[in-house]
Amino acid sequence: MAQLDIVRIPVLNDNYVWLVHDPESFETMVVDPAVADPVLAEADARGWPITAIWNTHWHPDHTGGNADIKAKTGCEIIAPAAERERIPTADRLVKGGDQVRLGAHVADVWDVPAHTAGHIAYHFAGDGAIFVGDTLFAMGCGRLFEGTADQMFANMQRLGTLDDATRVYCAHEYTLSNARFAVTVEPGNDALAARLAEVEAARAAGEATVPTTIGAERATNPFLRAPSAAELGRIRTLKDAA
Repeated sequence: MAQLDIVRIPVLNDNYVWLVHDPESFETMVVDPAVADPVLAEADARGWPITAIWNTHWHPDHTGGNADIKAKTGCEIIAPAAERERIPTADRLVKGGDQVRLGAHVADVWDVPAHTAGHIAYHFAGDGAIFVGDTLFAMGCGRLFEGTADQMFANMQRLGTLDDATRVYCAHEYTLSNARFAVTVEPGNDALAARLAEVEAARAAGEATVPTTIGAERATNPFLRAPSAAELGRIRTLKDAA
């Protein structure tokens, strides 16, 4: 089975839209299109017909391009069942335990509530990749807008069971601010200090810092490393106030 082609499309201020193409079936899907035009332009430039949109949650900077992309391509929109009323463009609703496909590539749907009540993630176990929306970031996690620290801790624990090499495709370039906060939480973490230096250099050069990997997060992400929901909640509150 051919490897998926995954393209990062920077949009808005700090969002990333992911364009995912299966070279065997020639199916192409878009994860969380904030806007339509840059996504359509990238797909057109590559000659990839967009066949589906996969949403992780309802926020407008993840669904804002749905309607226009669907109108221009006729693609199917897959979205979290728990947020059906907030994603009116959805054609197919999925929840944890369901599977979705891109050609022969199978993704398991995970329920990962906390950032929003119905947030989901898409895990391609066979491809070593997971699309997490705003649940896990490089050295960070999503704000608890509609959920609890207990829920986010459960999400982090589950993500932490994945192989170190699993690539994590999140939806924002928050890495530098996350790293600068993380070193205040774990000032004695040498791996974290080294990663901060790498991220500062990358951002100074205008380079993206995601996708990340579970291994990198296991070593440097204070939210993934938190020993309890109470501790995750404590550092999330500190980060919100930073």
